Amino acid sequence: MDNSTTRRTDPDCLFCKIVAGDIPATVVHEDEATLAFRDLDPQAPTHVLVIPRHHVADVGGLATERPQDAVAVLDTVRAVAEQEGVATSGYRTVFNTGAGAQQSVFHAHVHVLGGRSMTWPPG
Repeated sequence: MDNSTTRRTDPDCLFCKIVAGDIPATVVHEDEATLAFRDLDPQAPTHVLVIPRHHVADVGGLATERPQDAVAVLDTVRAVAEQEGVATSGYRTVFNTGAGAQQSVFHAHVHVLGGRSMTWPPG
């Protein structure tokens, strides 16, 4: 487990480039461990991506390699839901893990969706 404070990045990763400020994003929340920004193709009135600043490919890796960042991501999800006004009415969190689950950017991230009724099963 890497508990160092040195941030690992991937120079080819879209989300690492957003963290570095090389690609613009509409940031709604940030702290030392995480960054939250609006999805460019929103699937709900509220659709925010929460990512760890440290590059890890997916949520499984985040849990084993950077558990402290996994906790920070979940705390940011809560803060974003409150800030966006969906904490009381309800919101959905989605981690897509692997190509078969439609993960398209291989940097751990969670979608925070709210502001409309969610159907089940999700798809």
